[in-house]
Amino acid sequence: MATTSDISRGMIIKLDGSLYTVVEFGENKTARAAAKVWAKLKGVDNTRSIEKTWNSGDSIHPVRVERKDYQYLYKDDTGYNFMDNETFEQIAVEENKVDAPQFLKESQEVSILFNTETEQPMSVELPDKIVLKVTYSEPGVKGDTATRTLKPATVETGATVHVPLFVNEGELIRVNTKTGEYVERVKE
Repeated sequence: MATTSDISRGMIIKLDGSLYTVVEFGENKTARAAAKVWAKLKGVDNTRSIEKTWNSGDSIHPVRVERKDYQYLYKDDTGYNFMDNETFEQIAVEENKVDAPQFLKESQEVSILFNTETEQPMSVELPDKIVLKVTYSEPGVKGDTATRTLKPATVETGATVHVPLFVNEGELIRVNTKTGEYVERVKE
């Protein structure tokens, strides 16, 4: 059995029958009272984000997870379909378990977290930064680059990303999948 001293960022714990991943944690100590451990938790099997406080030394229930590399194939009525890179076995995952489904493109490598107790997929994580091709963008006006003005651009997955004025249609850009923001232009 684990205690609050074992909490770490990214750990998945079971709390009130639901699974949560630890986003941030810390400890509050006061001179008179016992130390408290707090954590910001994001739901794995639900959409809730909560904060939880325990007394130092309280028991927690971590869930063993396994990370496997998969390749995105396609989307259909069953959800998003992925293939295991080693066994070529295919699985379907619901959209709410995919980090940033708007940035998924065919043949893209992703990591899928599995609950080792139930062998069920818990979440699909895209790489932090991916390269996408701009399929539509209004042309930038020459000389209008003094300020950091952004314009909407559509990428090959159909998502809209705000890019600087100098980015044109047909160029490759790097996008942060966690925030959906433009990072940089990529040379071919």
